[in-house]
Amino acid sequence: MGSREPLTELLGLLRQAAAPAGARAWLVGGCVRDHLLGREHPDYDVVVEDGLGGTVAAEFARLTGSRPPVLFERFGTAQVQWGAHLVEFASARAESYAEDSRKPDVRRASLEEDLRRRDFTVNTLVMDLEGEVHDLLGSGLADLQARVLRTPRPAAETFRDDPLRMLRAVRFAVQLDFQLDPSLLPAMRETRERLRPPVLSVERTADELRKLLLSAQPARALEFLEDATLLEIVLPELHACRGVEQRGWHTADVYGHTLQAVQLAPPDLTIRLAALLHDVGKPSTATPDGAFRGHEVAGAKLAESALTRLRFSKAVIGRVTKLVRLHLRPVFYEPTWTDGAVRRLARAAGDLLWPLIDLARADIAASAYPHPEKIEELAARLKQQLEQQSQRIRPAVSGADLMGELALEPGPAVGRIKAKLEELVLEGEVDPSRDAVLDYVRRHRDELRSLEV
Repeated sequence: MGSREPLTELLGLLRQAAAPAGARAWLVGGCVRDHLLGREHPDYDVVVEDGLGGTVAAEFARLTGSRPPVLFERFGTAQVQWGAHLVEFASARAESYAEDSRKPDVRRASLEEDLRRRDFTVNTLVMDLEGEVHDLLGSGLADLQARVLRTPRPAAETFRDDPLRMLRAVRFAVQLDFQLDPSLLPAMRETRERLRPPVLSVERTADELRKLLLSAQPARALEFLEDATLLEIVLPELHACRGVEQRGWHTADVYGHTLQAVQLAPPDLTIRLAALLHDVGKPSTATPDGAFRGHEVAGAKLAESALTRLRFSKAVIGRVTKLVRLHLRPVFYEPTWTDGAVRRLARAAGDLLWPLIDLARADIAASAYPHPEKIEELAARLKQQLEQQSQRIRPAVSGADLMGELALEPGPAVGRIKAKLEELVLEGEVDPSRDAVLDYVRRHRDELRSLEV
């Protein structure tokens, strides 16, 4: 690729690629919409009339020295990786859907038919290869200016064909700061059951959930899902938190508090997922006196179940469930904590320490907690303790040293004793020097040997 602005260069290359076949090609969809909104859009969609999408794609790949197009024959599309950009070519087509699937049967169609089967009017705008934008259906530009999401056909029909469009409507609304046309939420309620597998895969649902959570308005996105009655399908664990009242410094029910916490959490997937799920254990642990004893343990189990159902990776599931399980620890910090207690928190959190602190900040800020400054005091003490800890070393004794001193055979007990000694060193109860550790081992031989069992 050259140094010219990508869209200008792309249009020139498309003109050259379309010329040999005499094809009429147009940029369409999100790339045109975002161009008009002044937003970056890394990929490009090209619609080609008269069934010549594959022909233009092949010529474009040849001209640009790209790899041959990746073909998706069922859908009549071809993808070309052009530098950092993915360019998808499609012949103008119409689609029909079976009741149990969102995968369409495709037939060749006119450009106008192609545009009418798309998701939202703001995505039906096309750009010719000279760079001029056309609103062939007559409503896309007006809706773009009004910042409204509207479907080209009746909304229920659009969502019934492809239920993923319901989640995409919510995502576009929060990503672009658009409003939903009044017809959309009732249509979502009408067609909500098509969100369930096998019509819509859980992987596609989870992908949209990720994008919603990482948007600038995750709380608004969750409110849309609830208003559309989609939340109880996508995330029933959170839906169950509605109406669960809280006492103390809380100013909202569990659901309302959760939305505030998600909004206040930094835009990191692990932290926002943890904020989303940190209190899902409360409905099942609520007691008549307004307590939620053990909700962090129950919540960790529910979080694991939810994320497993949505097929998040084991790494993400492990990190989120650990944050949910530990989320109360920083919240309950008091200045009377000893340095040892601060170090124990750091050791329990491990590499999730600072995400845990970020989660606690959001949790506290989403309430009327009277002393929010405590979390900053805890953060300062943690930094201080970690700096001191980095200056200490692990006990300078080996497994062989311990087996010799305690007459042990090789086995798990040696590891447990080493871990105990490391804890004592980190707590400052034993000097890390080799002589001091060995002296401690000799003076506490019976106590340490009891760890052999």
